[in-house]
Amino acid sequence: MSNSNLAIGVDIGGTKVLGGVVDEAGQILRTFRKDTPKEGGNALNQVIADVITELLTTHNTNNIGISAAGLVSSDRQTMLGAPNIKDWNGVNIAKSILDISGINTVVENDANSAAWAERVYGAGKGLDNVIMVTVGTGIGGAAIVDGKLLRGANGTGAEFGHMRIVPNGEQCGCGIKGCFERYSSGSALMRHTREAIAKNPDAAKELLARGDGTVEGLKGGHITDAARAGDAIAIAAIETTGDWLGAGIATLAMLFDPSVVVIGGGVVDAGDLLLEPARKAMDREMPFVGEHPVPIIVPAKLGNDAGLVGVADLSRN
Repeated sequence: MSNSNLAIGVDIGGTKVLGGVVDEAGQILRTFRKDTPKEGGNALNQVIADVITELLTTHNTNNIGISAAGLVSSDRQTMLGAPNIKDWNGVNIAKSILDISGINTVVENDANSAAWAERVYGAGKGLDNVIMVTVGTGIGGAAIVDGKLLRGANGTGAEFGHMRIVPNGEQCGCGIKGCFERYSSGSALMRHTREAIAKNPDAAKELLARGDGTVEGLKGGHITDAARAGDAIAIAAIETTGDWLGAGIATLAMLFDPSVVVIGGGVVDAGDLLLEPARKAMDREMPFVGEHPVPIIVPAKLGNDAGLVGVADLSRN
């Protein structure tokens, strides 16, 4: 007999497949992980089935969800487009897992999963209108409107990262120019830093020394640490990234009128160094500012566990 209070969430990343048993309070009772196979496709489906099967040896449940980056069909079965995984485009993952293991699963976009976790257990707890912007290598997004996850007609709603914010701007890998993620993601932070260094190489010596002395050797963590220590170039690059983030959020706030905008992803480690410029830019760029309430911008609370916890809870619905 299954325990209807428990759920299993499986978070698919480029390097690891992490499964966890989650209770109704959002607590992870057990985890199990395997490496993501480089060949993707059927090999990955087998690994997912193995992770789920292992977790089911100790905890019994019929609520099982899989969270992955990409475009997921509205019936929560098929990965329409998986940018980071080979041979997963157009794959009905739920059917593959069922064929391999006899286990029923649902599939969710990773940003949707993380946003749901923040809404149920984290920074947006108890609120019915929540936007999440995940700022990592690119930008992911999710919208919870009137208590429901916005999926859209085809399951591809709320892909905020590819909202155009600069006409004829930087070329994005999606095919258009001027996307949000080209200006306020982790990749954008690196570009803003490189541009600042090129303008004033002498001022960048301390920052570059945090890596291997070259611009290529710099990582996002080096920039955040340098900014915390007062490095002017690092602070300016993070402020530029935050400024663009707030400008994009101003548009999202007019579209969705959320109570809160939760910022997740690796870049949020910079804390208020990123979020304060974002808050100021949102206020500055918001139409009719001063004439209506504006959302608060807050950091995510659940960190790397959000996708796993969120998809586990979504599998109950």
